[in-house]
Amino acid sequence: MNASPPPIPPPAALEVDDLTVVYGGSVLALDGVSLRVPDGAVVALLGANGAGKSTLLRAISGTLSLHGGSVRRGTVAFDGVPSTGRSAADVVAAGIVHVPEGRRVFTALSVEENLRAGQLGPGRHGRGAYRESLEQVHSLFPVLAERRRQAAGLLSGGEQQMLALGRALMSRPRMLLLDEPSLGLAPQMVEQIAGIVRRIHEQGVGVLLVEQNAALALQLADEAYVLEVGRVGLSGTSEELSRSDEVRRLYLGERRDQDSDGRGSRDSDGEGGGGPEAAAGLVTAGPRTLSRWVG
Repeated sequence: MNASPPPIPPPAALEVDDLTVVYGGSVLALDGVSLRVPDGAVVALLGANGAGKSTLLRAISGTLSLHGGSVRRGTVAFDGVPSTGRSAADVVAAGIVHVPEGRRVFTALSVEENLRAGQLGPGRHGRGAYRESLEQVHSLFPVLAERRRQAAGLLSGGEQQMLALGRALMSRPRMLLLDEPSLGLAPQMVEQIAGIVRRIHEQGVGVLLVEQNAALALQLADEAYVLEVGRVGLSGTSEELSRSDEVRRLYLGERRDQDSDGRGSRDSDGEGGGGPEAAAGLVTAGPRTLSRWVG
């Protein structure tokens, strides 16, 4: 009896292949990074400060040059169309919108003016399209409708994050790049933002999520990658990474007790941590593999 063929992965809306990025012509920020975000999926990007997470989002969104960076090698493609080197406006027109860390709203403008700014650009004109987008944003963020004439600078941090997300959604994106959406927010507001990300995902919008709260990111995401000093260190499903001793220790604040023989705890499938797979830098978890790059 013939063995069943391996499952075919879902088509990737966003593909990053062997991406290497430098700042100032010499400072290496990303070194051969590859990842994929399937159409409509949520993928989390974890890593310590300085690992290159924000740099990766900038390279995808076409804003890298604004920060003095450049792509030395590799490609970014969306729906199979190369986007490496395209302007930020062209990337937005293709359906990718970046919400950078720190919210970056126009504080002197009203909430309504901020939202209108999110719809500016090629192919985004028309009263009908504007009203449709605005209704969608107000349904997700009723507080923005209530405070539409208020200056954005007078909103709370959580409300400004909602405004940043709402402004991004005004352009009807197919892929959102979210950089630290919960940073600096109170726990109650973090839960609200998480619920909004879930609702955005339910509407079929893909999300590449950079998030300091690793536990939250893994709850929201289908798959995840861990960046370590500009390289992909671990990748797999969120469930697999949640079971990884390394992720639990470094990013979830947990520590497993060692076995009495000192070799460490066993994986959930009963395999020990000192076998040939570990020596080769490969951690197995169920039917799939957590890939570990070691150099």
